[in-house]
Amino acid sequence: MNDQIIPYLIKRGWIQRADLERVFPVGQPLENFSVEEHLLKSGLLPLQKFRAALEEYYGATFAKEDDFPEEPMLFNQLSVQFMKESKFIPAHLENNTLTVIMSDHFDFYTLDAIRLATNYEVRVLLGLESDILKAIERSYGSGVTSMEKIIEDLDRIPEFQAEDEENVDHLRDLASEGPVIRLVNLIISRAIERRASDIHFEPYEERFRVRYRIDGVLDDVESPPKRLQAAIISRVKIMAKLNIAERRLPQDGRIMLRVKGKEIDFRVSSVPTIHGESVVLRILDKSSLLLEVEKLGFTEDILVGFQDLIQSPHGIILVTGPTGSGKTTTLYCALQKINSPEKKIITVEDPVEYQLKGINQIQVKPAIGLTFANALRSIVRQDPDVILIGEIRDAETAGIAIHSALTGHLVLSTLHTNDAPSAITRLVDMGMEDYLLSSTIIGILAQRLVRVACPFCRETYSPDPLILKEMKLEGTSREGSEIYQVRGCERCSHTGYWGRVGIFEFLKISEDIQRLILGKKDSNIIKEAARKNGMTTLREDGWLKVKQGITTVSEVLRVTQEEELL
Repeated sequence: MNDQIIPYLIKRGWIQRADLERVFPVGQPLENFSVEEHLLKSGLLPLQKFRAALEEYYGATFAKEDDFPEEPMLFNQLSVQFMKESKFIPAHLENNTLTVIMSDHFDFYTLDAIRLATNYEVRVLLGLESDILKAIERSYGSGVTSMEKIIEDLDRIPEFQAEDEENVDHLRDLASEGPVIRLVNLIISRAIERRASDIHFEPYEERFRVRYRIDGVLDDVESPPKRLQAAIISRVKIMAKLNIAERRLPQDGRIMLRVKGKEIDFRVSSVPTIHGESVVLRILDKSSLLLEVEKLGFTEDILVGFQDLIQSPHGIILVTGPTGSGKTTTLYCALQKINSPEKKIITVEDPVEYQLKGINQIQVKPAIGLTFANALRSIVRQDPDVILIGEIRDAETAGIAIHSALTGHLVLSTLHTNDAPSAITRLVDMGMEDYLLSSTIIGILAQRLVRVACPFCRETYSPDPLILKEMKLEGTSREGSEIYQVRGCERCSHTGYWGRVGIFEFLKISEDIQRLILGKKDSNIIKEAARKNGMTTLREDGWLKVKQGITTVSEVLRVTQEEELL
């Protein structure tokens, strides 16, 4: 509640200064009090009058009881902690306008943060702080104490003993206890609220550890006691329809859940360790999947070049980078861009992470002989225009990809290499002929993901002079560039970052590059030639995003450190 409401109430004659001093003792800092709480509890101003005064002061409408949301509205960018601190709750979304109920209509900082985080126009209804906090509690739960309360209910569950391992009925009974179910649901809900991509359940000798991967980095969270390990692991395995009696072999499964109004798919992996089963849940949230090429983080010249390339009638386009660098998302965006009724697109993936409308997707199953190579041989006879291969893993798959490109198909795939030029030498090492590579590969995109600096806690600073020299920001050339470091705050869970964006290295295969491939030149020579032709390296693209205030120096160094070794 804006403290300026007090002078306004006095000026309008709603309250008297003498009465006010009874409620707010002289000499006591006003910020230590809740204006709303003291005014209402003291009886100095009746509720209806207080509401009328607020509407007059803010020039806004007060929220009615049915304006508050019945179901929680989930926005990955708006944490429950942020809602509580800023005293607002999302209430309704219609025609690109988000209605929020908040106690201070003049809190423009929070309103700007909501607009920036959601990309929606914001309409404000007024609400009492107490009503808003109750609604947040009702919709989103009680936060940090929830796990403690559930664990108190679990005190009656006996510790799982080693000799009980073969007792499947006992395992199933443990996993079916109400508190265990609530505990697993709480861990999953919190992961989604914090924008995690994975949940790790890790057994150790003396503890049971839960971690979330957020923006590509693992983060420890509140973990259940060791004695509940077997019950929690069994519960997750039952949800994924895995065999809870089998604890000696790895297992894979899937879970479909509706969490706070969102349909979410989980890919589950279980592997045995010396202290029990380690289970990882990959969270596949379709609602948060970004499928617009323009929003991946490309610079203007790379965006134009990449969009031109994916419109080619035939050839091979490769996206390279380590696991977790966003390669699949980039390829999905490319398919979404070129998908049309005139084209038949078929993908071969392991696994199919997201289902794309209008595209035929094949899940490989090596256990029954459906490998990348076998699937590709079949789909070439399906008369496709575009083929996406989840990953080129071996010479056989690479050979079929080249053959498909030669016979008039556009082929998109991924490869694990550090930079774009290394993809050529990697394929040569697989046994591919250089003349085939020079005539089929039309472009290679290397990429990494860097975390975006939290807009609420970033602050400007001057990095090491050697870094400035590498960034080409020496002396007066730094004008117009804001370089940030991060502190961490409640809104970003004290990580200093919120979300990720790509940095890219785009190698378009020109005639000069084709001649170097035919001459069996190594990747360093190809890289130098590409740079002379205007190719920006991963680190250079990273420095550009540092200069723009998007990310930090430490993030760029973290994800491009292998460039120092090349």
